[in-house]
Amino acid sequence: MIARPEYPRPQFERKNWMNLNGEWQFEIDHGRSGKQRKLYNDGAFSQKIIVPFCPESKLSGLSHVDFMECVWYKRTVEISADWAAEGRHTILNIGACDYETEVWVNGTYIDRHIGGYISFAMDITKAVVAGENTIVICASDYLRSKTQPGGKQCRQYHSVGCSYTRTTGIWQTVWLENVPNHYIKRTKYRPSLENECLYIEAVCENADGKTLRAEASFDGKVVGTAEAKVTNKTVMLQLKLSEMHLWGVGDGQLYDLVLDLDGDKVDSYFGMRKVEYKNGKTYINGKVVYQRLILDQGFYPDGIYTAPTEQDLIDDIQRSLDMGFNGARLHQKIFEPLFLYHCDRLGYIVWGEHANWGLDIARFESFRSFIPEWQEALERDFNHPAIIGWCPLNETQQDQNRDFVKLVADMTRSYDPDRLYIDASGWTHQDDLTDILDIHDYEQDPEKFRAHYLPLEKGEPVVFNHYKQGGLPTFMSEFGGIWWNPKDLENGWGYGGVSSRPQSEEAFIERYKGLVTAMLENKAISAFCYTQLTDVEQEVNGLYTYDRKAKFPPEVIRAINTQKAAIEEE
Repeated sequence: MIARPEYPRPQFERKNWMNLNGEWQFEIDHGRSGKQRKLYNDGAFSQKIIVPFCPESKLSGLSHVDFMECVWYKRTVEISADWAAEGRHTILNIGACDYETEVWVNGTYIDRHIGGYISFAMDITKAVVAGENTIVICASDYLRSKTQPGGKQCRQYHSVGCSYTRTTGIWQTVWLENVPNHYIKRTKYRPSLENECLYIEAVCENADGKTLRAEASFDGKVVGTAEAKVTNKTVMLQLKLSEMHLWGVGDGQLYDLVLDLDGDKVDSYFGMRKVEYKNGKTYINGKVVYQRLILDQGFYPDGIYTAPTEQDLIDDIQRSLDMGFNGARLHQKIFEPLFLYHCDRLGYIVWGEHANWGLDIARFESFRSFIPEWQEALERDFNHPAIIGWCPLNETQQDQNRDFVKLVADMTRSYDPDRLYIDASGWTHQDDLTDILDIHDYEQDPEKFRAHYLPLEKGEPVVFNHYKQGGLPTFMSEFGGIWWNPKDLENGWGYGGVSSRPQSEEAFIERYKGLVTAMLENKAISAFCYTQLTDVEQEVNGLYTYDRKAKFPPEVIRAINTQKAAIEEE
């Protein structure tokens, strides 16, 4: 059976595709001499790996956890005469590959991509032949250089604190698609509740003068059609809807959408919803929503960055819902489209984030390493209704390059004016660049925690966090992180450390309730995010263990989380 066999991109799905997950030849290039040795052309590699799992993971078959600055992949694939026919294009898609990727097909160089977290595609038509074809992929990863985003990947040999096992090379699905000479490259959906329509913008290849048709349906009933001609590479449609079904929290109502560009058909979907932030509160479709979020880092014991199965993605969302959370901060990682699809389907609100840790944003190189990939993330994930806000940076340094932070903010707002935006979560805010002032506070004493933020209810500023900023925060975007590992009372890492850990399960619940209730009862706080969903390796502050066992009865945590918030009573 092929590892991760499902189509990886439900919001932009073609029927004519080939999954390339499974066994590939593999080589670690310690000396980074592979190009000189022409590994893209000659001979067999010495190892085998199971794609899409990174070589550090057990599921890859290798479990090689030392640093690897360069790795190579090779496999053959049979291409039919129909796919290789004149006027057809074969596209190689890679869900994610950390960090700098280069591709050869049959010894011909195709292209390179920089960025370890986002999906990308390469047209390999010029090198493809009918019959057997050899694909070679080289990934270079300079994690310790401080010139690339690395998220929670540890820059020491052993995992330590809140840094974990690294991910090198391919870690999401690899697949081929075959399309006609004219095809849809990407789309952008903007729902308008006021006008009861969906605005569609599409970028197309070789399609000037051709007609793009769109058909929307809900529960199998056609509720809208539209068409327009492509001019150069772009086309815009207004898709009027005869029925309005709003996407909401816990109620992920989705419309099916079929796009047809003269035979290039794409199956898609969309949700109708509007997000606003005003008077310190979040509104979805005009109604106040208290964001009860969990910090989700997306690590798995056997797959590291990669969920073993699609069901594992679904189960993590359900675990959060079972405990009364209505969404998540997707933390220091750009999550895969299949996960976002299930968030869309389940009405599970999330914040999109990049993995900026490890990148020194005071250095000029940060522009090259971050900006292009963040733009790709905005383009890929824009259409997911579950994403209600963007927060590209987390806990940034005080000597950051303001021009860098401003460019990220301006670029994000320019591409997406309809979502919420936080410039940098938790520490060094530039107040004129953020919609929401958020904070991180791991105080373990509920009474001190409560008292510290009571002045906010009177409109008075508070002093918080490492850099002693003042302001009126409304989003406690990290808190708690309570250390709990009853099977090993001396080892592990958590906020506050072993010395401040609760002495019993009852004491944990009491502390958890005190911290959460302090947030819910504060009339100036409209959102929280608890750290965290699961333990990750040595970090033991999850509500579930790393192997996804609940540490506490989910219904107990749910009862605490779902208490009515003060802002919901107004």
